[in-house]
Amino acid sequence: MTTDDELLLLENQLCFAMVTAARNVVAVYRPILEPLGLTHPQYLVMLALWEREPRALNDLAAELSLEPASASPLVKRLEKDGLVQRTRSAADERRLEIGLTDAGRALRERAVDVPRAVMAEVGADISSVIALREALKPFAGAARP
Repeated sequence: MTTDDELLLLENQLCFAMVTAARNVVAVYRPILEPLGLTHPQYLVMLALWEREPRALNDLAAELSLEPASASPLVKRLEKDGLVQRTRSAADERRLEIGLTDAGRALRERAVDVPRAVMAEVGADISSVIALREALKPFAGAARP
C-alpha cells in the first residue's frame, strides 16, 4: 500500500519521470541528427513532410502539437537550409503550403537509420519502443483545458 508521503516523493511523480525522459530522449537524438544538419524539432517537421506533402503550415503545426507561431521559425530555417519550400496555395492565397525540395527528399535516405541508431543508443528493441509508445498514448494526445 502506498502512503500519502510516498505519493508525494519526487521520484514517484509521473510528471517528473516524463519531463526527465523527454529531455534525455532529445539528448540521445542530438548527436544522431547532427550529421543530418537537423535539430530534434526540425526532424519532426521533416518526418511529417516525408509522410505527406505539401501541407499547410497550420495543418503541419497541428499534427506536431505546435502553435503555428512556433512551427513557422522551424519551417523558415529548413527553407534557409534548402530542405523545404514555402508557397502560397493557388486555391487560397492565404494558405501557406510547405513542401520538400529535392534535397529534403534526398535527406530521407540518410535519415532512415535514425530510429535504429536511437534504439541502439538506449539498448531498446522495436517491441519495447512500441510498448513504450503505446503506454504514452494517453498522455501524448491533445492538451486538455
